[in-house]
Amino acid sequence: MASLIEVRDMLALEGRMEASQLSTRLHTPRAMIDAMLGRLEAMGKAQRIQEAADGCLTGSCKSCPEGKACLREWWALR
Repeated sequence: MASLIEVRDMLALEGRMEASQLSTRLHTPRAMIDAMLGRLEAMGKAQRIQEAADGCLTGSCKSCPEGKACLREWWALR
């Protein structure tokens, strides 16, 4: 299982990653990665970046009937 420092280091090496990618690469459960990312965000060390996926046809994800299914959430260091 990964530590908070390993999560930070992976973000530093890769630039930005999704939580699922971090979970896979660090062999750590997704819930634990989510908790660590939340802690890094609270400490001001990481930031959450949301963007629409390439498959978004309308570009209006905030009012999307799919419930923002096309939004991707990335994490990066500050």
